[in-house]
Amino acid sequence: MAGATGLVGREVLAALLADRHNRTVHVLGRRAPAVQDPRIVLHQVDFARLPVLPAVDEVYIALGTTIKVAGSQAAFSAIDRDAVVAVARAAHAAGARRLGVVSAMGADPASRVFYNRTKGEMEQALATLGYTSLVIARPSLLAGDRARLGQPHRAGERIGLQVSRLLRGLIPANYLPIAAQRVASCLVAAVRDGTPGQRVLLSGAMQ
Repeated sequence: MAGATGLVGREVLAALLADRHNRTVHVLGRRAPAVQDPRIVLHQVDFARLPVLPAVDEVYIALGTTIKVAGSQAAFSAIDRDAVVAVARAAHAAGARRLGVVSAMGADPASRVFYNRTKGEMEQALATLGYTSLVIARPSLLAGDRARLGQPHRAGERIGLQVSRLLRGLIPANYLPIAAQRVASCLVAAVRDGTPGQRVLLSGAMQ
């Protein structure tokens, strides 16, 4: 699990820990998740220089930031594309054959929008790694308690949620806000299903 301290990642980790069949959950990150469980093994890593990972069955990646927080487009790409692909490649080398990744609505490697293009390039790269089962979740605007995570306030996100509540009946399902917990539960269930090939979970379907 990479990205366990984020909005969706926290919920993915909770879902994994709720399954008593999981003997060990290896968490990659720069800091420990808030939840404590004897099955969690923390690996404090630099995503640009990942070590050899322990043997694993499946991998979940919920890494992500914003250009504002990252500081530049290059720094954003290093996290949302390069780090995601690096973790997926290292986990595949460690034995994982099922991969679940959080991307975003609009992901497209040919997009003129930098954010969408970066997400699309990430998805495109993952498809070449040889996973038996690849599940990509593309949520719309995420709803959740960022304050509990110590994350910076996002004014645009707050405005988007307010507008969506007012115009809910007019907005297509794929672009309505979606709860982080819902994204996590759908992603974990789809990965556990183990259906071969690549699947994309659109936000409307996850609703």
